[in-house]
Amino acid sequence: QVQLVESGGGLVQAGGSLRVSCAASGRTFSSFVMGWFRQAPGKEREFVAGISWSGGRTSYADSVKGRFTISRDNAKNTVYLQMNSLEVEDTAVYYCAARSGSDYYIRAYEYTYWGQGTQVTVSS
Repeated sequence: QVQLVESGGGLVQAGGSLRVSCAASGRTFSSFVMGWFRQAPGKEREFVAGISWSGGRTSYADSVKGRFTISRDNAKNTVYLQMNSLEVEDTAVYYCAARSGSDYYIRAYEYTYWGQGTQVTVSS
């Protein structure tokens, strides 16, 4: 079993930056592929970014490419999502997800474990 706890969400003005974190516990973090998803009110959960177990491969949704950066620190069992140039459309609950594997995955159903989410609100 893996427990995931997100933190770092909050309110930020458009154009600002925010970093959300996800701390994992319960199993060997370095053996897990990690991903970030988000869900806005009335919308489906969507892929934001994914990272392989080593951190050597990453993937981003087109809507965040060039603005967001996913990274991980296996020594701290933590994955991060640095969000720059935030837009009002980035407002959502951001979820961390994990699964065993070596590469990255972009579909929600491919992930086994989920955190409770952290709210990110971008004001105009």
